Amino acid sequence: MTTGQDWRGVAAEEVDELPERVGILLRARSRRLLRSLLRPYKRGLWVAAALVLAQNAATMAGPWLIGVGIDTGIPALVDGDWTPLLLVVGALLSCAAADGVLRTVFLIRAGRIGQAVLLDLRRRVFDHVQRLSPAFHERYTSGKVIARLTSDVDALNDLLDEGLDGLVTALLSVVSIGVVLVLLDLPLALVVLATFGPLWLLARWFRRRSYAAYRRTREANSSLIVQFVESLAGIRAVQAFRREPRNAAIFAELNQDVRQANATSFRLLALFVPGVAILGTLATVIVLFYGGHRVLDGDLKVGVLTAFLLYLRRFFDPLQDIAMFYNSFQSASAALEKLSGVLEERSELAEPADPTPLPAARGDVAFRAVRFGYRDSVVLPRLDLAVPAGQTVALVGATGAGKTTIARLLARFYDPRSGQVTLDGVDLRQLPDADLRRAVVLVTQENFLFSGSVADNIAFGRPGASRAEVVAAARAIGADEFIQALPEGYDTDVRKRGGRLSAGQRQLVAFARAFLADPAVLILDEATSSLDVPSERLVQRALRTILAERTSLIIAHRLSTVEIADRVLVLEAGRIVEDGTPAELVGGEGRFAGLHRAWRDSLV
Repeated sequence: MTTGQDWRGVAAEEVDELPERVGILLRARSRRLLRSLLRPYKRGLWVAAALVLAQNAATMAGPWLIGVGIDTGIPALVDGDWTPLLLVVGALLSCAAADGVLRTVFLIRAGRIGQAVLLDLRRRVFDHVQRLSPAFHERYTSGKVIARLTSDVDALNDLLDEGLDGLVTALLSVVSIGVVLVLLDLPLALVVLATFGPLWLLARWFRRRSYAAYRRTREANSSLIVQFVESLAGIRAVQAFRREPRNAAIFAELNQDVRQANATSFRLLALFVPGVAILGTLATVIVLFYGGHRVLDGDLKVGVLTAFLLYLRRFFDPLQDIAMFYNSFQSASAALEKLSGVLEERSELAEPADPTPLPAARGDVAFRAVRFGYRDSVVLPRLDLAVPAGQTVALVGATGAGKTTIARLLARFYDPRSGQVTLDGVDLRQLPDADLRRAVVLVTQENFLFSGSVADNIAFGRPGASRAEVVAAARAIGADEFIQALPEGYDTDVRKRGGRLSAGQRQLVAFARAFLADPAVLILDEATSSLDVPSERLVQRALRTILAERTSLIIAHRLSTVEIADRVLVLEAGRIVEDGTPAELVGGEGRFAGLHRAWRDSLV
């Protein structure tokens, strides 16, 4: 662990194995996140705190009033004077009513603040994850992201909905009762104080053990969710290759880890709660014995002893409540650490501090001494390439030659390790993201369709486009005919991931989306490879319209698509080994000519 980024990445999933120094940093990071979430609600929190204090005062008055009733109200009855006792009873009823009303108001206000905080947290995580680069999503699986937004947020929700108000009340009760005990009778309070040593040791032991236990619980839950999500995401492959038994075995092992992690947490709680109860009982017995002896000596009133014992019971009961609430608190703390870890991830594709606007790009593209690789491998050792505006360039080469890497760099899904990728002479790293996304559009083989209508998916290329513009885009690329044949035409729901459409139909919708976006630079990354022959012919006709007057990069294994290009680049190991028009290269003796002959032979 040499860098901040290193421990941030590990912190989300391997916090149990981190050194104590890093653990302190993680807790500080969590507190920063919590402060930022609560900052907008300072006024509401102060009001809630005032309500809790007032409610606590009403609750604490009860035992004291009972002691007053015993020492003054009952003796007054001997003389037939009911007034003192009635006043005490009235005060008790008033305190009980105030307690109920104040608690109701507090729960309502605290609930509103808690849900507002969770709403803000979910929005932050979702928005932040969307902005992070593809490199993050390759490292951080979708299952982990789902775990952050579900399991971890739910842990915070449990704390806010069920435990926080009780925890605050219990802590205030412990503090206020401790003060009252000292004020009632200092010698008895010192007796109680003697039990604090063992109590502190017990609490310290529980805090350390439970801190690690609940981290393991959050991690086990996260791993279980990841396995569940990935199994369902690949359900076709799972069933096709009969992987169900293996997946079931992995899930059973992870499920067992969750059970064991939770069992450890409950065992700790099962030891701590009775331990607090035993210490409370021991303190009560000592106070009763010592206080009774002082009452007999006339050194202490019966009412004071009674009030002291009532307060003492209320003193140890909240300690048990705190132990129970600590269960939710530790789980929520571990969840908050993971969420703060995600939110502190920094995109490798950060927006420029001083951007260069490019509202209307022409489409001049250049790669200048670009070096790039994934992890430890180098895909492009040094690429120099210039593509004039309006030119259609086809990239050809074996798998791993660097074709898709060039497309990803031009779409700025990654930044080069060295060198520059420019659009109209401006480094992509200096362009505002909105300008870049408007100017450059990438269409891939597996274009994603969202649940919703066909029209909505086409309009995704330009939000706010009219229905007429959507239909015109579909007609331009030849998709209108099959769309009109759907049960509800353009309003047909494509269902999850476009499952209602064939692979070729999904690709045509993706083409219509790109055509509607009308970018200056269009990248087709094997975008016709999933089409059948009739669909490909439709697309081949439409491509000439789509590619006209715009810069285009076509990555294709089907050489029928390459034939419409103005220029062909043959790549090998990240280097351009041939560069020319399709006719020039086909007529030569190079690699492209060989590929073209093999393709022609395959059609016979």
